[in-house]
Amino acid sequence: MIKSIKKILIANRGEIAVRVMRTAREMGIKTVAVFSEADRNFPHVKYADEAVCIGPAASKESYLRGDKIIDVAKKLGVDAIHPGYGFLSENADFSRKVQEAGLIFIGPSPESIEVMGDKLSSKHAVAKYNIPMVPGTPDAITDRVAAKQKSAEIGYPVLIKASAGGGGKGMRVVENEAEFDEQMDRAVGEAISSFGNGACFIEKYITKPKHIEIQIMGDKHGNVVHFFERECSIQRRHQKVVEEAPSAVLTPEIREEMGKCAVLVAKACNYYGAGTVEFIVDEDLNFYFLEMNTRLQVEHPVTEMITGIDLVKEMIYVAEGRELSIKQEDLKINGHAIEVRVCAEDPANNFLPDVGVLQSYVRPQGNGVRVDDGIEEGMEIPIHYDPMIAKLIAYGKDRTEAIEKMIRAIDEFKITGVATTLPFCKFALQHEAFVSGKFDTRFVGLYFTPEVLQQETPTVEFEIAAVLASELFKKKQNNSLSSSTPATAQTSQWRRNRVVLRG
Repeated sequence: MIKSIKKILIANRGEIAVRVMRTAREMGIKTVAVFSEADRNFPHVKYADEAVCIGPAASKESYLRGDKIIDVAKKLGVDAIHPGYGFLSENADFSRKVQEAGLIFIGPSPESIEVMGDKLSSKHAVAKYNIPMVPGTPDAITDRVAAKQKSAEIGYPVLIKASAGGGGKGMRVVENEAEFDEQMDRAVGEAISSFGNGACFIEKYITKPKHIEIQIMGDKHGNVVHFFERECSIQRRHQKVVEEAPSAVLTPEIREEMGKCAVLVAKACNYYGAGTVEFIVDEDLNFYFLEMNTRLQVEHPVTEMITGIDLVKEMIYVAEGRELSIKQEDLKINGHAIEVRVCAEDPANNFLPDVGVLQSYVRPQGNGVRVDDGIEEGMEIPIHYDPMIAKLIAYGKDRTEAIEKMIRAIDEFKITGVATTLPFCKFALQHEAFVSGKFDTRFVGLYFTPEVLQQETPTVEFEIAAVLASELFKKKQNNSLSSSTPATAQTSQWRRNRVVLRG
């Protein structure tokens, strides 16, 4: 049965909240924003038709309060809740409570989230489809002696991984048996601290791994399609920084096989909604199933760019009970897209988060450039949440053009007040390993040192000049608005732009 959605509450913040709201507005659907006290003046609050403060800055007292979010939704006559990514997006209990409240959860069923939210249960679910998997233990480690025997059998190095983990937490490489116990203790301790679940298992450690994932979408009628792959191997601390679609190394035959496997993974848990099936690929292009992310991904824009499909719109259609609007044979790869995550992190200081005020913030523009963000100049980067400021996406007719457009866009993206990942991203895109496609998840460790950014890093004098330019920009803008002489306003606008470009 189809149930039309008239109003959506977005249970998230920042750029993904704005992203969902834009599609909803195009579809004629009203939106509700929820926000913490720290986000009161953020763009997603202003963009929504209605907005409600749900608590203090700390996410555990605001964006993670599923009960408050559902209460707001019911009071405002909301039909559905979109969780975005992060926070409650992969929380099966929240999904279930949304449905129990008579609301639509724009995402998969709680049962699918539970199955795929645990790495071991997901492996068990897909085992019957004969999908390639990295050699390792089929269950959580309970006997360390047996675990060491298994490690010796598959061959060191091995990887100890938290079953409920993600983002590189609860993950340890073991080079030999002598260090097994120490690394096991660390993995378990980190898993308990991060996820409240110390269960860990062992996998063969792929020494030159590429991280390639497949975007899928399923409906409630049993239909599943894939939207090809994304290459996500440029990472720091096991977290992605640069993503692209399609991969530079996959053959059409491997792409088709990986797509089929991803569809089978979704069918293994009766999946509907948007999801991503992640694979690890070795240097010989053998691929192995890793896990499934039961939500929209940060890097979904590159898939949208090469397919022309609005993934959020498809999520809403599926949530309403409609069949997918596209079939597999309708989907084609058109061109190439690259995304870089613009984070308030200092590449020269081990990518540690930076805090401060965006003293200047000038977005790049032009053909083939897209910026997804949820912040404005003069705002402070909150210390309570992920440090991502924006996602910068470049699209070209081929990979070479996409790289060229991205480098130009990075140069045009003017941010002062906080350190960002932009200099690193430019370094990565210009490196021979990236240009050739011959790179893997070891890229940062192999090629990057803070010294390579010295020529790209702005001097103190440059930063001061940029701040002064920003202040002059605002002053001239105010003068322009208050002037009653059209010629004066035009002159002010021209000079204002000259100041910004020179800064």
